[in-house]
Amino acid sequence: MTILITGGNGFIGSHTTVALIDAGYDVIVVDNLANSHPKAIEAVRTITQRPVAFERADIRRSEELDRVFDAFDIDAVIHFAALKSVEESADDPLSYYETNVAGLLTLIQCMRRHEVSNLVFSSSAAVYGDCIDPPIDEDRRLEPTSPYGRTKAMAEALLTDLAASQSAWNISILRYFNAVGAHRSGQLGESPKGVPRNLLPALGRVALGIDDGLIVNGTDYDTPDGSCIRDYIHVADLARGHLHALEGFEKHGGLNTYNLGCGRGYSVLETIEAFERASGKAIPFTVKARRPGDIPESVSDASRAERDLGWRAEYAIEAMCADTWRWMRSFPHGYDARA
Repeated sequence: MTILITGGNGFIGSHTTVALIDAGYDVIVVDNLANSHPKAIEAVRTITQRPVAFERADIRRSEELDRVFDAFDIDAVIHFAALKSVEESADDPLSYYETNVAGLLTLIQCMRRHEVSNLVFSSSAAVYGDCIDPPIDEDRRLEPTSPYGRTKAMAEALLTDLAASQSAWNISILRYFNAVGAHRSGQLGESPKGVPRNLLPALGRVALGIDDGLIVNGTDYDTPDGSCIRDYIHVADLARGHLHALEGFEKHGGLNTYNLGCGRGYSVLETIEAFERASGKAIPFTVKARRPGDIPESVSDASRAERDLGWRAEYAIEAMCADTWRWMRSFPHGYDARA
């Protein structure tokens, strides 16, 4: 099979490309490089030792997508291409709706023209909003609290209506929890533009001496150690989840929705300790007030993915930290500069 991966040059997309190639699939990567680095696809080629096809195209432009579909015989699409910052979405919501919703619509229309009806869609736990009483299963009411989360919920609604109206479609919606880690080679990882806001890259910057210390926002939550708990999942596990979703179309057609998470939460303080063990470096931190909107705990119930797809997360926090550290030691500023 030949799989088109939109946004395949990004963090999760590039790791999924590697997983699919290792499993014997042919892959075409489409990316407009707005939020990814050109060197990522070169790292994928180095790791896989395959001449991976790359097409620079924007999912918002139908003529660019048609050019790709005309050039390749595509069997299925994995759709990652999207904007993903909660904070940025509050400042510029129109860009998020244009890319995440209108871009998806443009892609679907192109798929229909070319008679491609297998789609794996990259969604997010952000669709649940400030959901309490974890673990969170897929039947929870969707109450997103950010423009980013609302664009993902709206995209899911679009896909639900499409699948209900046309039985030929096979659609798998994957709701990610907190993606972390890097490829075990240390040659492929997250290369954000600007200062990273996620916890593990921030820990890596402190361990490398780029930043003086970490800020922990709140240690007075109703959790065992007072800090927030999050469900972190290794990017390699997420990549495998997309492979399982593709293979799952044979048994589970139509539209299906799955959480991808470990089903186990780690607190901020636990994660700091794990990163100290992985790096051998002390991580100084300062406790400050809670951030508005932070909830005490967010943990997935991913049992449906295990039951239907035979997938479950394999990596614990120790491997997530070790692989992040290996990547950041070689690429402390992402692909823009090496150590």
